[in-house]
Amino acid sequence: MSQSIWRPGSLILAAALIAPETAHAVPSFAEQTGQPCTMCHVGAFGPQLTPFGRAFKIGGYTQGGGEGWASKMPLSAMVTTTFTNTTTSLPAGTQPQHYDVNNNPSLDQISLFIAGRVSDYTGGFMQLTYSGVDNTFHIDNTDLRPFTTTFDLSGKELRVGTTINNNPTVQDPYNTTLAWGFPFISSALAPTPAAQPMLAGAFATNSIGYTVYAWYDNALYLEAGAYTTPSAWGLARFGNDLGVGAIVGAAPYARVAYEYQWNGQSAHIGAMFMRADVNPVLTDIGGNAVPFHSTGMNGQDRYTDYGFDASYQFLGDGTHIVVVQGLFVHEDQVLNASLGAGSFSLNQLRTNVSYWYQNTYGVTLGWQKTWGSPNPIFGTANGKPNSNAFIVEADWVPFGKAESFASPWVNLKLGAQYIAYTEFDGGHANYLDPASGMNRSAGANNTLLLFAWLAF
Repeated sequence: MSQSIWRPGSLILAAALIAPETAHAVPSFAEQTGQPCTMCHVGAFGPQLTPFGRAFKIGGYTQGGGEGWASKMPLSAMVTTTFTNTTTSLPAGTQPQHYDVNNNPSLDQISLFIAGRVSDYTGGFMQLTYSGVDNTFHIDNTDLRPFTTTFDLSGKELRVGTTINNNPTVQDPYNTTLAWGFPFISSALAPTPAAQPMLAGAFATNSIGYTVYAWYDNALYLEAGAYTTPSAWGLARFGNDLGVGAIVGAAPYARVAYEYQWNGQSAHIGAMFMRADVNPVLTDIGGNAVPFHSTGMNGQDRYTDYGFDASYQFLGDGTHIVVVQGLFVHEDQVLNASLGAGSFSLNQLRTNVSYWYQNTYGVTLGWQKTWGSPNPIFGTANGKPNSNAFIVEADWVPFGKAESFASPWVNLKLGAQYIAYTEFDGGHANYLDPASGMNRSAGANNTLLLFAWLAF
């Protein structure tokens, strides 16, 4: 190592710097199945899935039923635009290039989807995204299903399948998990809490996962596999980078869930697990990333996540719809590389409840709380990872129903979202903002987001 001063990159800190993922319905899937978007998605837009939508996803995106040439064209597109206001402007110099310190309109994403069935046994989707915030193009969420089939097991159906994906939990069929969790759209220009568990996006689009799954009697879901990190050269070819660092060897992943359906209602309870040894990316005193390295035995950071989730849906006849979701993640951290030594813990609770009228008018209330042991990695005044946020979102989705104009190829969601922080990065009245080195109150980060979200 040279004589320069080095600072280790933090997985949990860098996770917050990843551009927010946008979840979505894909119109080509609706055309493929011959069903309106409301058949698969609550609110006609997603990402909350109905039982039919979960079966379609577990079935490898292979179900047919549509007619005509459009049912065989696996292409869709998406555009999202937003307006972001924070209670207090960002400190000068911390905003992204070409943006003001507050009140920013933005073209967030333009995405192309290759999404559809290949055969009765193979399907999937791949998202290619241009980000208008940082002016980049990259391979986004990808979930490929190379093979899936069904067997009869004592008079019950057993479906088995395989996945190749690039974001832990993006392949999950319950969409309560972190890849698809609420809020379903976020601002890339507003401050976000630094501390996030590994499953919240540390390996989104910079990893490759290989998993196998089984679904018995439309109720019991089991999945297991592992994630690895491609080379820096390979990631660069797809417009991505190492992000927080490289997985050492393979990171095991497991998922179990049980679902029960009755009288237009459904509920599930589940658990997930992931453990990763990581060679973190290093940064110099100027904040420039340098290649990761291994310091030998016990020289990596280790992150172990345990997650528990549950949901309830009342779909009825589609007039009044209620969805309740909850997710708790506990993370154990051993930061031998980043800090030389030290064991820490991090917890995150996410809950939300949604009400929709005729899949057209919706309101969602959410609560997110993060807490854990003090950790010098965060760069906050007291080292605490604690944050607490309340979220309210109102949506209008005029399309996506069977009788909608140009269904399913014209889909629009207009919405307003407000996030109120009572604690941010360990502080209430003030906390140290690592980006500016200045103190800032938690409420200064309260964010109003107006958005238009078009899929076609």
